[in-house]
Amino acid sequence: SPFFSLEERVALIRGVIKEWPNVDVRGFEGLAVSFVRSIGARVMLRGLRSASDLESEFTMSLMNLNLDAEIETVFLMAKEPYSHLSSTLLRQIATFGGKLARFLPENVSAALERRVRERQAGS
Repeated sequence: SPFFSLEERVALIRGVIKEWPNVDVRGFEGLAVSFVRSIGARVMLRGLRSASDLESEFTMSLMNLNLDAEIETVFLMAKEPYSHLSSTLLRQIATFGGKLARFLPENVSAALERRVRERQAGS
């Protein structure tokens, strides 16, 4: 199961982007192309960290084109200091008491550290 629920992830991202009133965050379930179509958008932005991300994201973008030829995918490359990060690595850093401030916004690192403590207390 995910470390954070969909609602929690949306709330965390909204906390990060609150200074940009023209940016909207919405959670959804199902196919991304269906969601994009339902909100009247025509472009999906996808983040890439590494060559392995590129391969899987490229494959997904081809399938999305087959599902809806009017939806385009735009890829954004992560800056080098963040290209090696993954949720698994960040959870491990949090689990063993490492500092997350270099990698995550303050509200996200605080929530991750809190969730790790909750899970450790429950086990």
